[in-house]
Amino acid sequence: MSTSEPSASAAVVLSRRDLDAALFDLDGVVTRTAQVHAEAWTRLFDAYLESHARRSGGPFRPFSAEDYQRYVDGRPRLDGIRCFLESRGLTLPEGSPEEGPEAETVQGLGKRKNGYFLEALARRGVEVFAGAVGLLERLRAAGFRTAVVSASRNCEAVVRAAELEHLFDARVDGVEAGRLGLPGKPAPDTFLEAARRLRVPPERAVVLEDARAGVQAGRRGHFGFVIGVRRAGPEGSLVRAGANVEVAHLTTVKVEKEIPA
Repeated sequence: MSTSEPSASAAVVLSRRDLDAALFDLDGVVTRTAQVHAEAWTRLFDAYLESHARRSGGPFRPFSAEDYQRYVDGRPRLDGIRCFLESRGLTLPEGSPEEGPEAETVQGLGKRKNGYFLEALARRGVEVFAGAVGLLERLRAAGFRTAVVSASRNCEAVVRAAELEHLFDARVDGVEAGRLGLPGKPAPDTFLEAARRLRVPPERAVVLEDARAGVQAGRRGHFGFVIGVRRAGPEGSLVRAGANVEVAHLTTVKVEKEIPA
């Protein structure tokens, strides 16, 4: 494993001498669903912000790519809504899980966003990053245990639709986090739960994340190595968030097959 100073361009070699497991975020790392999520969030917030501007008489400032990366990406759905609204000085009633998508509450907006995401997913299907699938296959061939760790409550459906179930030994997603009462990223709890299920101490696991919140979670959990997968945004942003290294393509990550004696 590369253990040099944090870098946006250092070569990365993952070895069983140093690590036993790899914990992958899903959207944006393994599957190309991050853009589908971003489009659903943009549709949701632009409509809400435009309506709020009409009612208040204030200016309409659309939801931006920077807003998505800073306040929403990698976070549980309701946390993302609260965080973004707070950034604009806005608040909504929490509401209840029984409310429908038409409700002007945090829960209602969450339902609305999920509907937009599922509509887009049905229309576009699930695409995967071939480099991520290849890395998962190489890691498993070398004896690494693997888990998917996602804030999404649609994680299981996306993994199944992409036919990736055989590549993961464990899954900790938004459904599991809710069931166990685990805080979402940037808290490290979901990654720590995945490591526990794999029976691997955090210092013997690598985290692969494309979101700032996820990178921060990996750092806060004291994992052995954190790889930032830069699919968008400025070069070096994930290193600044706490990644040991940042890569643009997972084909550049090498795996040593040597098994420790």
